[in-house]
Amino acid sequence: MQPRINHNTQFVSNKFNWRVWWKLTRPHTLTAAFVPVFIGTALALPYTQIDVPLFIMMLLACLFIQAATNMINEYFDFKRGLDHEESVGIGGAIVREGIQPKTVLSLAFFLFGIATLIGVYICIQTNWWLALIGTICMAAGYFYTGGPVPIAYTPFGELVAGLFMGNIIILLSYFTQTNAITIESVLISIPISILVGAILLANNIRDLDGDKEHGRKTLAILVGRKKAVQVLAGMFIVSYLWIIALITLSIASPWLFLVILSIPKSIQATKGFIGKTIPLQMMPAMKATAQTNTLFGLLLSIGLVLAYFI
Repeated sequence: MQPRINHNTQFVSNKFNWRVWWKLTRPHTLTAAFVPVFIGTALALPYTQIDVPLFIMMLLACLFIQAATNMINEYFDFKRGLDHEESVGIGGAIVREGIQPKTVLSLAFFLFGIATLIGVYICIQTNWWLALIGTICMAAGYFYTGGPVPIAYTPFGELVAGLFMGNIIILLSYFTQTNAITIESVLISIPISILVGAILLANNIRDLDGDKEHGRKTLAILVGRKKAVQVLAGMFIVSYLWIIALITLSIASPWLFLVILSIPKSIQATKGFIGKTIPLQMMPAMKATAQTNTLFGLLLSIGLVLAYFI
């Protein structure tokens, strides 16, 4: 490990470098926030005239919550000794740029505060029950790596992430436009939940050795690296078969077949983990997993829009 460069002048300049703060949000993960909003809104097209301000507010709230969650993750992983200067897949503001941990945590709560204010606007326009759901979402973001028993340290990280970043965001986005929830919206949200969970599983496969040393009990650790990659491949397969089944049963439009165009990226992601044990070597596979979710979700959204207009 290289010794930390301890120059105060460098740390001061970093505090005013927007790239440091942007990287802290882990922008490559933010697609997991905005893709579900697009899908939920596209699902609402046949049933209502889209309220554009509500769509924008929902999108911003989800992005702020996701960014805040990433910062809380960075804070607690540093506090528990998981992050160091050579760690991959992190913002690095604390261990590389010299930003104070309390500053990162304060910024996370500030973003939660902005999301709360946006949530008030959404509730005024729709239903105050959404305030409870929004609060639960932010609590899940905090307790994913915070609290005495972080969710990320258990085998349920993929399940929780998929539920909140897939099902719930899609259904909330749909509800804000239609004031209702349908079976169709629930069923179409499921493959996105699986793919969001896949992003977390890919992350845990990459970090398996380090997580094991620090006492984590993630799904990847429990089943082992080889089987974890098999589970990841299975998650991709189920996601595509789910959409095909919905089309076959006439629950969804044939336009949703567009999602198959993202299959090559899922294959790249799976192959990228095979035979790899060094975290840096697995970063392309990790990136491909996130890209699979993004492409799948965007193609799904396009399919829903085309189904409405054509």
